[in-house]
Amino acid sequence: MIDPDVRRHLDATPLAHVATVAPDGAPHSVPVWVGTHADRIAFLTGPRSRKARNLRHDPRVALSLTATDDPFTPVVVRGRVVEWLDGDAAWEIADEIARKYVGASYPRGEERVVALVEPEHQRLGVG
Repeated sequence: MIDPDVRRHLDATPLAHVATVAPDGAPHSVPVWVGTHADRIAFLTGPRSRKARNLRHDPRVALSLTATDDPFTPVVVRGRVVEWLDGDAAWEIADEIARKYVGASYPRGEERVVALVEPEHQRLGVG
């Protein structure tokens, strides 16, 4: 379950940094648009992107972002990708996330999948 205070920030328009672990153990971090879907955190990516390949090998993920209304309040979530969506189900969520950030559906020029993250640790603020 997503903490209500964390959800409030995820449902705003922050850029989240998604950190994954490469097969050789190296860290990999990239900024993404993020949203929520039921009790999971959602982000989209290309099905053959480095982050997708890393997460299919090791589903552990960390997300960090700063609150859009308070850049000094970090939001940190650790969890696991528990489901991948593709096709119409993925496009529905991708469009929802894109409309939040840019007011329009996500362009259909490239294939996209959606990762759904089950949060295991959530923290708002330092400490």
